[in-house]
Amino acid sequence: MIKRLVFALILLAIVIISGTAGYALIERWGMLDSLYMTVITIASVGYMEVNPLSPNGRVFTIFLIIFGMGVLLFGISTFTAFLVEGELSEILRRRKMEKIIAGLKGHYIVCGMGRIGRHIIDELHKTRRPCVAIDKNEEECRRLSEEKRLFIKGDATISSILKSANITNAKGVFCSLPTDAENLLLILTARGINPSLKIIARAEEDESEEKMRRAGADGVVLPKFIGGLRMTSAMVRPEAVTFLDKMLKDQEEVYRVEDIFVDADSVFTGKTLKTSGLMERKGFSVVAVRKGDRYIFNPSCDERIETGDAVILIGESESIREVKAVRG
Repeated sequence: MIKRLVFALILLAIVIISGTAGYALIERWGMLDSLYMTVITIASVGYMEVNPLSPNGRVFTIFLIIFGMGVLLFGISTFTAFLVEGELSEILRRRKMEKIIAGLKGHYIVCGMGRIGRHIIDELHKTRRPCVAIDKNEEECRRLSEEKRLFIKGDATISSILKSANITNAKGVFCSLPTDAENLLLILTARGINPSLKIIARAEEDESEEKMRRAGADGVVLPKFIGGLRMTSAMVRPEAVTFLDKMLKDQEEVYRVEDIFVDADSVFTGKTLKTSGLMERKGFSVVAVRKGDRYIFNPSCDERIETGDAVILIGESESIREVKAVRG
């Protein structure tokens, strides 16, 4: 539709230029009089002639009216269709979205809106984490638009597409493209643009995990491996699996396992779990503390939190988010 609109404008410009030149050559009029006569002829406003026309000038005017009116009507119908079909509103919406994306900081970019990418977007949305989706499929982009999600249409392995998703200010990238080769290329491209990114990738083949980590991925998820463990767990520990399913799928309350990284500026640094107040807060429970490569499960209230530790919590996402907001 945009091409048709541009084509109509080009035709209209050609008619105006031709009409102006024609009157200037046939009637020997000045450029302003020739342009004025051309415009009122095409528009059929009924104004009188600028100057009396010669026979040749009248013949020229007849053809100008026929072709000019045809082009004008074509342009009006094309512009009307452009408005009615919503392409103008779509362009304005896209510009507004691009402005919002350009202003994001600490957001996540999800590349590939397949079955896994869709779940990633939904989870980020539930836990109120800003994110931008990238996909080149027209149907997926239409669905994202209907859901009022931020997205970029294009190939995520291309640098310009990643930059349009504001990757330089992003916190992390999810690589969930259809093939391992595409995800590997995406990892290399994303890491080259923003070395500080956290990159999580999916891999279909076991041997791809090591390649992706060498390419710069911070974490690699094997859906087939996870699926096998999940099926086994459903068989041998059904109650635990049911609990986790309910926690993840509850539509009224969002419960999650979250972590708080303790840096040098954190208000928790040097305190015990009791004096930090984490054990007494409502809405979540402390299930573990990571110290280096070691995890302390069900830690005592006297466990001291040091710089570099991570506190693992389980509970309401909103309550955990409030703690994270005041941690440093």
